[in-house]
Amino acid sequence: MKTLGAALLSAMLALTACQRESDTLVEVSGHIFVFNYRVAIATYLVTLNKKAPLPEGAVAIAEFENPAGGAPLVINEKIFPAWDKISLQSPPVHCVKKDKPYAVSIRLVDAGGKELQSLKTTVTSDVDQSIMPGKPLVVGPLYTRNPDVFKADGSVDYHSDETCPKT
Repeated sequence: MKTLGAALLSAMLALTACQRESDTLVEVSGHIFVFNYRVAIATYLVTLNKKAPLPEGAVAIAEFENPAGGAPLVINEKIFPAWDKISLQSPPVHCVKKDKPYAVSIRLVDAGGKELQSLKTTVTSDVDQSIMPGKPLVVGPLYTRNPDVFKADGSVDYHSDETCPKT
């Protein structure tokens, strides 16, 4: 009788686990800060792996904690059914601090706005944004040296005005 009860309990747990997995449409597969020193811009980049089909017209709404303080940075990314991976990139961010976790919330909604799934994660940088130049090193489509950084007299000005909160 004990083995029958254990077998039933195991079967119920397996069915419950299957049900939870079917609710998972996507999962976070990567999350980093991208520091593009050429244009002096840092952004969040979060990638999602699709685990189940998403309905036509689905949208990912991502809220990224603003490292400079204030309201979160929000993006809406249309998801195409053929995509297996979904990349969510924030607008440029400032004041990223090394080893500080920053919150990211993602909601998947259908075309009518009904929530399909929500996820939360954090992104932590292994470098401080102070390593970035204060101005883009290049300008224009041909990556021309920025004359505000590379002066005509041969001097170089990488200066960054410190406008970040002291926390």
